[in-house]
Amino acid sequence: MPAANNFPGDSIEDFPSSIRTVPGVATSIAAFIGWAPQGPTDQAQRVLSWSEFSAHFGGLDSRSLLGYAVSHFFMNGGREAYIVRLVSSDAAAAATSIPPPADTPSVGLSASNSSPPLMGGTSETVLHPNSIAFEAAIGTPGNPSTGALGLLDQIDLFNLLCVPGETNSATLSVLEKYCKSRRVFLIADSDPTVTDFNTLAGGPGFAGANAAFYFPWLLAPDPLKQNAIQQFPPCGFVAGIYARTDIAGGVWKAPAGTEAAVAGVSGTAVLLNDQAIGVLNPVGVNCIRSLPVVGTVLWGDRTIDGIDKSGSDWKYIPIRRLALYVEGSLFRGIQWALFEPNDETLWAQIRLSVRSFMQTLYRQGAFQGSTPKDAYYVRCDSTTTTAIDVTNGIVNIEVGFAPLRPAEFVIIRIQQMAGRQI
Repeated sequence: MPAANNFPGDSIEDFPSSIRTVPGVATSIAAFIGWAPQGPTDQAQRVLSWSEFSAHFGGLDSRSLLGYAVSHFFMNGGREAYIVRLVSSDAAAAATSIPPPADTPSVGLSASNSSPPLMGGTSETVLHPNSIAFEAAIGTPGNPSTGALGLLDQIDLFNLLCVPGETNSATLSVLEKYCKSRRVFLIADSDPTVTDFNTLAGGPGFAGANAAFYFPWLLAPDPLKQNAIQQFPPCGFVAGIYARTDIAGGVWKAPAGTEAAVAGVSGTAVLLNDQAIGVLNPVGVNCIRSLPVVGTVLWGDRTIDGIDKSGSDWKYIPIRRLALYVEGSLFRGIQWALFEPNDETLWAQIRLSVRSFMQTLYRQGAFQGSTPKDAYYVRCDSTTTTAIDVTNGIVNIEVGFAPLRPAEFVIIRIQQMAGRQI
């Protein structure tokens, strides 16, 4: 009850709002895995600039693709990254103590002093998903019961994962599954030895909605070789463009087209025309091409599940990343509901909070629909949370939205008027 006023004038009284705000999480924090000549190996180190990376990890090194990829990330709009440094001792231990079975895929993580692909005359030492170094990065794949948490698991929040130069499809599949478990999106590199686009006509070679695959590698100057033009993996460039696009247009904006120009490059290692793109795009391969005036651009926005014949709901990168953003934001934003009485009062509070969050996204243009009812819905009531759920302390929330679907094909019809007098 408000206190009685003993003097004339206005009074202000604070009331707690019944709507608890759901803050949106960051969308383009990137994590990079690879070898560097210096830096911590017992933690994922956060860096906010190229100069900060150089101070911690020694900058560019011709023996590793990691530094180059991080440089390309910041050059193209990236603002925040975590670095997982793998050291040569891990590679040596893995090679001697844990020999991989014949059917185990390899993973090139720049973890030795040999030269990485296309950066020198010899190939990079490869690691394996059951190796010490691999476990140091992502833990024991597929076996969480061991408790062997990886360095990436120590990061509270990141959204993009890059392993520069890793092209083994089986290993990329392992990484995609890890990304799915963390609400993270993998940016995968194509094989730099592929020069005929028809080689990829069957698709990237692995499946998953939490990954995108880019072809071909990019040509850029190498500061360590008097700016001689070298080939570099796309992932660092692409991650930076994701970040730039998120800032300019939102995570629901496709990181592709003439606005997705790649900075710091002189072209692509393989020239792609409309015919090539017509073959690759429908099978989930995102092309990078050079256009007159515009320059080199990303020319595709499909996930690995973006194969036309699959009919996946997660065909497009912005739709999948928007869903991850909504899921991650709501997961963190309703932690206040823990230990609250699991009844209609709580469900109503949750509905108000989630609807407020979704309405904000609707006003920002994240969804289709002329009205909020057409654009999204939120359910949290006795139809989503049963009596058994209540007994078990579970509250279920169902959220749906109508995403903006990219216009991959713009059809122009021209009618020629003939035989008319002007």
